[in-house]
Amino acid sequence: MVNIITIAKKELRAYFNSPIAYIFLVVFLVVINWMFFSRFFLVGQVSLRDYFALIPWLFLILLPALSMRLWAEEKRSGSLELLLTLPIRDTEAVVGKFLGVTSFLLITVLLTLPTAITVISLGDADPGEIVGGYIATVLSGMMLLAFGAFISSLTRNQIVAFLLSVVFSFILMLLGLDYVSAPFSGVMAEVLNFFSMSPHFSVLSRGLLDFSDVVYFLGFTFFWLFLNVKVLQSRYYKG
Repeated sequence: MVNIITIAKKELRAYFNSPIAYIFLVVFLVVINWMFFSRFFLVGQVSLRDYFALIPWLFLILLPALSMRLWAEEKRSGSLELLLTLPIRDTEAVVGKFLGVTSFLLITVLLTLPTAITVISLGDADPGEIVGGYIATVLSGMMLLAFGAFISSLTRNQIVAFLLSVVFSFILMLLGLDYVSAPFSGVMAEVLNFFSMSPHFSVLSRGLLDFSDVVYFLGFTFFWLFLNVKVLQSRYYKG
């Protein structure tokens, strides 16, 4: 556990020791608040549902920018070999890096609280929607970061890792949209809805804490981390 915490702290410091963290936070907060409040007063409804609906679409682009460097940068600089020769397990390295970037995600989410407090102060916002929205935000962010970390472990090129993560994330969102799943019916439609992130996110963000939706996000998070560990154990990066 000590190794995991040490690696997590190192990763979190690495973000704030470079412009990445500050650019990410500024872009995310400015864009999402501008998009939300540009419609908020026109709609005339005290609700954060539209706010949370915007988050996964921004995550599709911004989170791959965080995860792309996790392993690709280590391999490019040659520090990965040194890291894996230390007395730490591959699992500890993967979990430590993931906790580091997840900590940054949590900081980002915390910085959205002033917006939530502002909206709540303007009327009777549904507390269930707010809690569900934050749960959906954190869980979906963790899953996308876990996938991004896995992709980053496959290449030494950060741009390649970024693009692959973005493409996969968009596919996950698009699969569950009506105009994509409409041509399908029966089992195929159910399969598309199951693998798509959008219906699971939508249910949770409405305040409906369905256990199956939580399992979806956590299950895929652990799955991508498991594959990340397997990549390191196979020493695929040497190829």
